[in-house]
Amino acid sequence: MINWRRHLHQYPELSFHERVTSSWIATQLSELGIEVQTGVGGHGLIATIKGDQPGPVIALRADIDALPIQDEKKCEYASKVPNVMHACGHDAHTSTLLAIASYYSANRSAICGERRLLFQPAEEVTPGGAMPMIKDGALDGVDVIYGVHLWTPLAYGLVSSKPGAFMSAADEFVIDIVGRGGHGGLPHQAIDAIMIGSTLVQSVQSIVSRNVNPLHPAVVTIGSFQAGTTNNVIAERCRLKGTVRSFDEQTRMMIHDRLKSLVTHICQMHGAEFDYQMRIGYPPVVNDEEEAERFFKVGERLFGESAVVRSEAITVAEDFSYYLEKVPGCFMFVGAGNESCGATYAHHHPKFDIDERAMQRAARLLIGMAEEYASGVVSTA
Repeated sequence: MINWRRHLHQYPELSFHERVTSSWIATQLSELGIEVQTGVGGHGLIATIKGDQPGPVIALRADIDALPIQDEKKCEYASKVPNVMHACGHDAHTSTLLAIASYYSANRSAICGERRLLFQPAEEVTPGGAMPMIKDGALDGVDVIYGVHLWTPLAYGLVSSKPGAFMSAADEFVIDIVGRGGHGGLPHQAIDAIMIGSTLVQSVQSIVSRNVNPLHPAVVTIGSFQAGTTNNVIAERCRLKGTVRSFDEQTRMMIHDRLKSLVTHICQMHGAEFDYQMRIGYPPVVNDEEEAERFFKVGERLFGESAVVRSEAITVAEDFSYYLEKVPGCFMFVGAGNESCGATYAHHHPKFDIDERAMQRAARLLIGMAEEYASGVVSTA
């Protein structure tokens, strides 16, 4: 697993461009004697391992894409591709799933049903790779799906998840305000786009504090404010960019509607024109209640009660959510943080790294979840 991970770490590819990565994965699977389908949803792959006994179809998923970040680590396996890096652990997810493929290939006689391994491209960039894979049949006949994310904020040795909404939806918006430029000393002749934009920034804060049910977590952040050229010119244009995070569809749509209403009325009040664009991102990751409870049971059996954490919801997004909209399943975090090996940096940081031992735990967890599910189905058949 470590050798696979370090190879992938040195040769990362960006979302929707994982051609070499996909080919390399296909080669590894073929050498294991596993049936593999390529070109699924772009550069995705499906590895199918059928057991000698009847049973359910269980899908396990890993993402394979990297990020546009320059690797700043000083180690032998640092990225060799300028400005591209596996800074979120997808190389480790892929290697974990390859290890699971190797295990299942050598133990077909013990498999009840089918294990379908999904190597998914383009998780990092919307619209993502999950939906194209689903459209190409990745979930056809699947009874349940599991996925993991190696997570450095969680210490090595721990695993975590929760029932219900686990990770948030993530939407992005761009607001262009068009006023009328003018002399800084003659403001009455202009329509000040900066003043209008500033008013909007302040007003947006009322959405979460006054419009959202306080029992329904949500975030509205404006992360970019671009306007003006010099000190004595009133800006004609202002561009704001931001993100919306939420955990249920009703709250999500209410925020969208409220944000558009604020933009419309504030610009009209000041005589400005505007363009408002909302890009719908991934829906929230909502774990099946029964499958989340299965995680706690399996995690405690494999690693001990003290190693299993009942997580709080987290306001980052994942397109694993699309799979969970179609079939029951559970998404889980596997602790990969460890100060002693330098695995202390946040995901998407240029010095990001993991405690590589976490891959073995991830593999054990996914296999454990699959076999626990299969044993329950077979025993009640």
